[in-house]
Amino acid sequence: MRKFLITVLILLQGFILGAQNVSDLIISEALAQPDSTGILDGYGRQSGWVELFNKSTGTVSFGGCYLTDDRTDLRKSLIPKSDLSTKLGPRQSVVFYCSGNGADGTFYADFTLAPGKTVYLVSNDGRTIIDSLSIPSTLPAGKSAMKLATDIRGQVFELQEEPAVPSPGSLNGNLNAATNADNMKERDPHGWILTIVSVSVVFSALALLWFLFWLLFDRPAKNNSNPKPAKNKVIPSEASVSPEVAAAIALALDMENSGDVYAAIATAVHLYLSDAVHDAEPGIVTIRRKDSAWNNKALNFRKLPL
Repeated sequence: MRKFLITVLILLQGFILGAQNVSDLIISEALAQPDSTGILDGYGRQSGWVELFNKSTGTVSFGGCYLTDDRTDLRKSLIPKSDLSTKLGPRQSVVFYCSGNGADGTFYADFTLAPGKTVYLVSNDGRTIIDSLSIPSTLPAGKSAMKLATDIRGQVFELQEEPAVPSPGSLNGNLNAATNADNMKERDPHGWILTIVSVSVVFSALALLWFLFWLLFDRPAKNNSNPKPAKNKVIPSEASVSPEVAAAIALALDMENSGDVYAAIATAVHLYLSDAVHDAEPGIVTIRRKDSAWNNKALNFRKLPL
């Protein structure tokens, strides 16, 4: 049973990781109408093209996915699974030619692009749309619709509204653009703002933890350490011990333990209750030694027959 669960978890993890890798692909650029300066495909022809970009730091296998320009037909152009070249490295791009005939090769689509259309990248399940890019109807020939990287390191892309100069196979964005870290360094060159914010966060967290500890643990401990005595409870003093209380104490000691000491205490209490003591000090019991024959060894001798 354990091996079965481990196998299921491994397969599930592999499926999730695969899905996450495919979702890292985006349609970064598309050109519908090439001009004389456009690129040529492997057959020396000019046609529209779609560029895919991998914005992750790992290699993505996109074999089995689909390209389409029809929202109602998401499986219009299949990307072959058997081609080993359908793997895209980190921060790399690949171009698909929209020649209208997918039999031309792995990187050819079964549709042609035109202004006003939207191209979709569909996952290998044939249902999930990974990304899309709309081509403006007013896009002139020789210009492309492009997603521009506003953050190169974070790989954040935004659609550029103006027609762009085609750049197939390269990263769309200014590699020299300032990142968030660069902007922070410019605003705070000595790091005082970052230091103050960091210290404030740490001390605020410590103060919150101290308050929670005091609220949950320290207060009940203080309340229980000095319990208030009950109002109706009367602590008896040494002089207020009654004969009945003394007899109960002696009886309890006699039942709990045995020995000469407790026997002597019980005898003293008995003499005290029967007024057989020679003094009457409050709370004090005095035992007067009285000669007796109970410990006479001579009486313990066995008399032998004559």
